Amino acid sequence: MSSITVAPAPAPVGPPLQKQTTAGNYFISNYPPFAFWQQEQVPALLATLDRPPVAGIPLGLYTHIPFCRKRCHFCYYKVYTDKDSQEIRGYLDALLAELAVYSAKPIIGGRKPRFIYFGGGTPSYLSPDQLKFLTEGMKRLLTWDEAVEVTFEGEPGTLTDHKLRAIRELGVTRLSLGIEHFDDHILEINGRAHRSKEIARAYGFAREIGFPQINIDLIAGMVEETEEKWQETVAKAVALEPDSVTIYQMEVPYNTGIYRQMKAEGKLVAPVADWDTKRRWVNYAFAEFERRGYSVTSTTTVVKDPEKVKFTYRSGLFSGADILSVGVASFGHLNGVHYQNQHEFQPYVDAVTAGQLPIYRAYVVPEDERFLREFMLQLKLGQVSASAFARKFGRDPREQFAAALASIREQGFLTNGGDNIGLTRDGLLQVDRLLQEFFKPEHRTGRYA
Repeated sequence: MSSITVAPAPAPVGPPLQKQTTAGNYFISNYPPFAFWQQEQVPALLATLDRPPVAGIPLGLYTHIPFCRKRCHFCYYKVYTDKDSQEIRGYLDALLAELAVYSAKPIIGGRKPRFIYFGGGTPSYLSPDQLKFLTEGMKRLLTWDEAVEVTFEGEPGTLTDHKLRAIRELGVTRLSLGIEHFDDHILEINGRAHRSKEIARAYGFAREIGFPQINIDLIAGMVEETEEKWQETVAKAVALEPDSVTIYQMEVPYNTGIYRQMKAEGKLVAPVADWDTKRRWVNYAFAEFERRGYSVTSTTTVVKDPEKVKFTYRSGLFSGADILSVGVASFGHLNGVHYQNQHEFQPYVDAVTAGQLPIYRAYVVPEDERFLREFMLQLKLGQVSASAFARKFGRDPREQFAAALASIREQGFLTNGGDNIGLTRDGLLQVDRLLQEFFKPEHRTGRYA
């Protein structure tokens, strides 16, 4: 098999890049970092629920299903592997009770979600009967008839023909398969529950059933990853011809099994590929898919047909949509206020059972930070229209963020495009590092946890 050949990234002018992978969250999914969301701001979220929504702002719905067959060694999400059927039913009841409270509030009442997302955990851990009970209850509270996208995350080992048909009948338009890798040893050593035979079976069933979009997830740089195994995984992913692929670079957050092992052994460097290698591997995967007509649409995604595949949930998240989020530890955004639910199972269920909204912390986003948040997140798509931001916020981002943009340009990662503020491919592959340039000084030490 030929070796991976990728043009080297330009030498940075600024501070030296971090090469080795150390513990921490590097992937930027929101702003400001979650460490700045506080319990003291929960009353502001509760107050905004009694106000009507801003005209023209779409509504999305995120539902967190925290159950898994097994906890992956790199997982940092709130998941549980020890809940029985009675506890799961109690949790589903709590989800519906929480949604019922929101649906009666002015901020939500009468609105129809434009996009819906089932994340986890493992939503496909639920049985067909449990899924039917949950979704029928949700639809009675918020109708889905105007939803253009319903995304459902699935772990291959939990997906039978029967369950996939049930998921499709719920109205799911995009099935997102958490494959991560095709090599059984890599899957095992990283704590994944499924194996390659289950991937082939689940993907084949899903294609037969006819989901409008099938997305597969991959992770570059997992424990014991090699050049050859990554090439083989990319080749197998290409051969499946998925509608879209999401490729993440392995990181090791503090609340993971890998970090606990590092801490016990007194190690500062994670046992995974360094950042240069991970970026090179993702770039190789992008190039292999591009050779077959796919388009790179963000720092993590390639799609077969950009006109068909829109990632509406991501677009809403990046552009300030209202996202009603239900479930333990879930994150949402309503009327300019971020919030997160109770982050432990029983406190979440107990709060809902007591008739309370289970909100743990919140953050009122000032106007300047809303501008900053949307600009940074949309830069993860590779390019931003300066005029579009000027129309929305009354300020030109080229002036507002002149210093940060100049720094990125000096490092060789910014393209020259007039109205278009774009990143080179090398810049796109390390955009989460570059976005730190835009952070307000007081937010540069906050953790994404």
